[in-house]
Amino acid sequence: MQILNVEHLTKYYPSFTLDDVCFSMEQGSIMGLIGRNGAGKSTTLKSMINFVHPDTGSVCFFGLPFLKYENDIKERIGFVAGGMNQYIKKPIGLISRVASRFYANWDAGAYRGFLERFQLDERKTPSMLSDGMKVKYSLTLALSHHAELLILDEPTSGLDPVSREEILDLFLSLSREGVGILFSTHITSDLEKCADGITYIRNGRVAVSEPLSRFIGRYRLLHFSEEQANPALLKGLIGCKRTKQGYSALLETRTPAGEAPEGRPATLDEIMIHLEQEAK
Repeated sequence: MQILNVEHLTKYYPSFTLDDVCFSMEQGSIMGLIGRNGAGKSTTLKSMINFVHPDTGSVCFFGLPFLKYENDIKERIGFVAGGMNQYIKKPIGLISRVASRFYANWDAGAYRGFLERFQLDERKTPSMLSDGMKVKYSLTLALSHHAELLILDEPTSGLDPVSREEILDLFLSLSREGVGILFSTHITSDLEKCADGITYIRNGRVAVSEPLSRFIGRYRLLHFSEEQANPALLKGLIGCKRTKQGYSALLETRTPAGEAPEGRPATLDEIMIHLEQEAK
C-alpha cells in the first residue's frame, strides 16, 4: 500500500527553487532524504504538509489528497523538525497534556512507555534538555498517537552514538509494525543501517529516488595513481578527486571499465561526495 505520493512539488524563492519534486513511499518502508545543506530537504518536508505553501504540485497520504483531508491526515502522521523551540520554559508534562488534546488516538500508556524508554523527566522544561533529549521528546509526542507515517527532519542530529543507535533500532521496530518513516539526514551511515530507499535532492531537484541497495550497488570506488590517470580511464569516471596517494573516483558498474583498476563497493557517503564533485 502506498502511504505517500509526492507529485511535481514546486516552491519558488528569490534565490532558490524547489523544482518538480516527485517520489513515493510504501507502507512500512524507511526512506532517507539526502543532499547537501541548502539542497531543499527541509523545504520538501515542510511543503508536503503545508508548513511552507508550495506554488504547484500535490501530495497524497494514504491515497488521500492532503489539501482536502488535512485534518484527518494529521491524525495519522507525526512530524518532527529539529528540537523544541517553543514553550521552552514550560514543563514537558504540561506540553504533553496540551498536545494530547489534538489527537483522538492519543495513547497515554504508549506515552508513558516512551518517557521511560528515553529517560525523560516530565518536570523538566525544553530549555533544560540537551539537543539529543529534545529530539527524543519530540519523537515521544509523534509516536504517542500511533502515527502511521513519521516525517522527521534531521532526527538523529545532536545524538551521541548510543542514542542514535537506539533511535535507529526504534525505526526498524516501527517499520516491522507497518509504520512508514521518512527522514532527512547528513549521517549517511544511519541510512545504511536502516533505510529501504533514498531520495537524493540536488539543487532543489530530485536526482535519484530508488531502493538504497540499487543506488549503492550501481557504483564502485576506484583508487588509482598519477600514472594510471590516462584520458581513456578518466572519461568513464565520476567525480574524480585528488587524494594523498593519487586519485579516487566512482565507476558505474554498468560502464565498461576498460583498463580501470579494480575497485571496491562504495559507501553512501563516498557516492554522495563524488556525485557532488561531478556536479560542480
